[in-house]
Amino acid sequence: MQRQTKNIKTISEFHRLRGLPQPEHPLISVIDYSNIVRPENISDVNWVLDFYQVSLKRGVNAKLKYGQQQYDFDEGVMFFIAPGQVFRIEPEAKSNEERSGWMLLIHPDFLWGSRLAKEIKQYDFFSYSIHEALFLSGKEETILNNILQNIEQEYHTNIDESSQSIIISQIETLLNYSKRFYRRQFITRKISNHRLLDQMEALLDSYFNSKDLTTKGLPSVQFIAASLNVSTGYLGSLLKTLTGKSTQQHLHEKLVEKAKEKLSTTSLSVNEIAYELGFEHAQSFHKLFKSKTGQSPLEFRAGFN
Repeated sequence: MQRQTKNIKTISEFHRLRGLPQPEHPLISVIDYSNIVRPENISDVNWVLDFYQVSLKRGVNAKLKYGQQQYDFDEGVMFFIAPGQVFRIEPEAKSNEERSGWMLLIHPDFLWGSRLAKEIKQYDFFSYSIHEALFLSGKEETILNNILQNIEQEYHTNIDESSQSIIISQIETLLNYSKRFYRRQFITRKISNHRLLDQMEALLDSYFNSKDLTTKGLPSVQFIAASLNVSTGYLGSLLKTLTGKSTQQHLHEKLVEKAKEKLSTTSLSVNEIAYELGFEHAQSFHKLFKSKTGQSPLEFRAGFN
């Protein structure tokens, strides 16, 4: 089935398509999720927004699909969509559970001229896939709901220059708490997250022990994330939280481990090792090895022998 892609350009258009009254402000909207009416053909369409969407939902009774991934919103979860992301909603059979929660829509123009306009892209979770949603404890959910109520209170007043700056400040607070809660999730979900690290190690071991390193070069961060079925942003944040290192740093460490093995157990020249490790130029290999070990490849070999 060929699905149509629908681009919702304005918040007013979003309200109209979801059976809501016109927003009180064209560039920002706070929506009670229970008031949303889904279009009958909602599952036949891939959706793209020209604005940010931050949602906290319960009882959605639907699955959201992002690329090949699917996420089931049977529990209360929070997720973030940035302008330009493609997603699909697949409603399921009706249940007795009432939908609840809220949705915050923010057009980039609302943030124009503020510090957050430049910094919002630094919140990695806007690049996470839908299935990498944030699970909240009751206490965390209360904190975020209180912040949303502050935004809503200002939203329902006559928005002036002061109220706009107050709302932006509250949005930043909401995003900072979300960042903290994601870090908590990385740490507390140890089994699943450590399993992901184990899968990455196995993936890299397999890659480094095959001919792929020589023929294809060092695997990219995008390749690793795709092989693990996570987004590059989620993988990077997870690794940074659990290990203090980026995905690229893990790759380089793996490469240096492999180089040490070849330097200590084979008679291959440094140039031959560099080639087998996927380097076009031996000097690049020499530079990386020394930056990681404090020794040149030849110095390491001499010290080992």
